[in-house]
Amino acid sequence: MIKAIIFDFDGLILETETPSYITWNDVYRSFGCRLPLDSWVTLIGGEGSTFDPFAELERQVGHPLDLADIETSRRKRELELTEKQPILPGVLQYLDEARQLKLKIGLASSSSRAWVTGHLHRLGIAGYFDCIQTRDDVHRVKPHPDLYQQVMNKLHLSADEAIALEDSPHGIQAAKSAGLFCVAVPNQMTRNLCLEQADLILHSLLDVPLSELISLAENHYQP
Repeated sequence: MIKAIIFDFDGLILETETPSYITWNDVYRSFGCRLPLDSWVTLIGGEGSTFDPFAELERQVGHPLDLADIETSRRKRELELTEKQPILPGVLQYLDEARQLKLKIGLASSSSRAWVTGHLHRLGIAGYFDCIQTRDDVHRVKPHPDLYQQVMNKLHLSADEAIALEDSPHGIQAAKSAGLFCVAVPNQMTRNLCLEQADLILHSLLDVPLSELISLAENHYQP
């Protein structure tokens, strides 16, 4: 029986990944360089990518750069763009329906706690979550299962009692490694990535009501 739903944050609740790419792309263009998109997307959703955008920029420029100064201005612009983003479609409906169904609501994010909770409070939805686990709470972030395992432990759940909502391959791998039924809801940056490891792929959370999704997950676990 499904007792909880666990959200990713970046790209699932709030579209933070496009602003990040836009600002990095602007930095590259300011130096007359090109940010390789196929390398950039390997950074989304966790760790383990060999791509270092600073190192690649310096390689293309051909000499050392003041990376601290670049990052300060880039992060400021990224935050400005992110704060203009609305909550992604269907998220509020899922949060409200989860409450009505008396489900526990968790959040597992590879980002920092300050980043996640700051945006949740700004958006007015922090109070929905019974448990929030971020990179500050584990030794390994996604694609490792640690974040999901932490949420399940704190909510006293087994893997077959929760549904994970994700948008990236790293996140899907983390959820599946933790034994969860995982639903992929890709965004502009991740919709062309390989998401086949997910149990279900939706265009938007508006596609399927939470109650119907729960039925699908419970049927998945039936012998």
